[in-house]
Amino acid sequence: MDPALLRERELFKKRALSTPAVEKRQAASDSGSHKKKKPKVDKDSSSGSKHTAESSNGNFNIKTSSGYKFGCLAKIVNYMKTRHQNGDTHFLTLDEILDETKLLDISMKQKQWLMTEALVNNPKIDVRDGTYGFKPKYNLKDKKALLRLLDKHDQLGLGGVLLDDVEEGLPNSAKAIKALGDQIIFVTRPDKKKILFYNDKHCQFVVDEEFQKLWRSVPVDSMDEEKIEEYLKKQGISSMQETGPKKVLPVQKRKKQSGNRKRHFKTHNNHLAGVLEDYSDGVPAKK
Repeated sequence: MDPALLRERELFKKRALSTPAVEKRQAASDSGSHKKKKPKVDKDSSSGSKHTAESSNGNFNIKTSSGYKFGCLAKIVNYMKTRHQNGDTHFLTLDEILDETKLLDISMKQKQWLMTEALVNNPKIDVRDGTYGFKPKYNLKDKKALLRLLDKHDQLGLGGVLLDDVEEGLPNSAKAIKALGDQIIFVTRPDKKKILFYNDKHCQFVVDEEFQKLWRSVPVDSMDEEKIEEYLKKQGISSMQETGPKKVLPVQKRKKQSGNRKRHFKTHNNHLAGVLEDYSDGVPAKK
């Protein structure tokens, strides 16, 4: 190594040793920062604990809310519908319904509401001597009852029956419909709902090919649904528009009244027309 560099290195060490080093003390604020800080209380957690305490005190209880009441009612109606579809059509008491739906923790007030208001006024529940059963639109016992219903609708010109209504009122409906086979016809509406029609085989006949061509050559583009429905009504045939999706009529805007409209004032004392005098132009001069 170069001797000049070694000399400079030794001189640097001597200067470093001769220079005193002063240690800076930490500021008071720094020393205070080492103290333990109090944990901040979360407002949300405190409010949550407050609500929990209030609920435990009885100020708010989810089982007394209206949403819980109507939830229990919906559960009961759905259960009654399901058991009816499975063939269990015998009536049950309210205690038996609550036992089978596992709603044994409801209060006496809610139980009284179910007995006196909710179940009695529900259109899908039938009440007989304090017992309850499901009330479908069409109460069908078997496939023969379904076939009679479709035949009756066909003869009266009422059209078909919704599959949803059949499934609601006929126990084991899928099995019964399958057993009927080609005695019924399925038609799917634009809203994907299926309708059952009676397949009257006495009306099946062979149509001449020439007549079919004439039938297909008649244009019906100009005939809208309203004209077709009007024609059917004139012929005494009712359509199934009532069970189909309802048309939403456009809301008519209210016309603004013109500002130049004359206002009519009610007049009084018409019987004194010849006696009273008009002083609007001042007091008339004495004669």
